[in-house]
Amino acid sequence: MAEPTLAQVFGANATQDASFLTISKSDLALVGLTPLADNTAESLKVAILLLAAIELNETKQETNPDIQVVISAGTTPSIISRNDANYRQVTYTVELQTLDTATTIDPDNY
Repeated sequence: MAEPTLAQVFGANATQDASFLTISKSDLALVGLTPLADNTAESLKVAILLLAAIELNETKQETNPDIQVVISAGTTPSIISRNDANYRQVTYTVELQTLDTATTIDPDNY
C-alpha cells in the first residue's frame, strides 16, 4: 500500500507547495463545518480532526500498514462542569506510530 494522500486526509481540494498547505472549507463541510468567512480556529481544528479520522483509523490501518497516525473517538461522551455550566466532553485519541529510533516527535517521520 501507500501513504494516505493529501486528498484522502484533508479533502479532495487540498493542495500544498513548499510554503503552504491549503485545505478547502467546502471539504470540511463533509464533517459538519459550515464554511464562513470567520470560522473559529477551534471549529476548523475540530473539522480537520474529524475529516482526517475518516481515513486515519484502526480499521483502515489493518489494510494499509503505511498509515502511521491513527485517530479514534472515545466510546462514551461525559458531562463535565466548568464555570457553572455543563459541557459534553468527547475524547479523541491520536496515536503516532514510527520506528523506535528517537525519543522526540519529528513530524518528518510520519
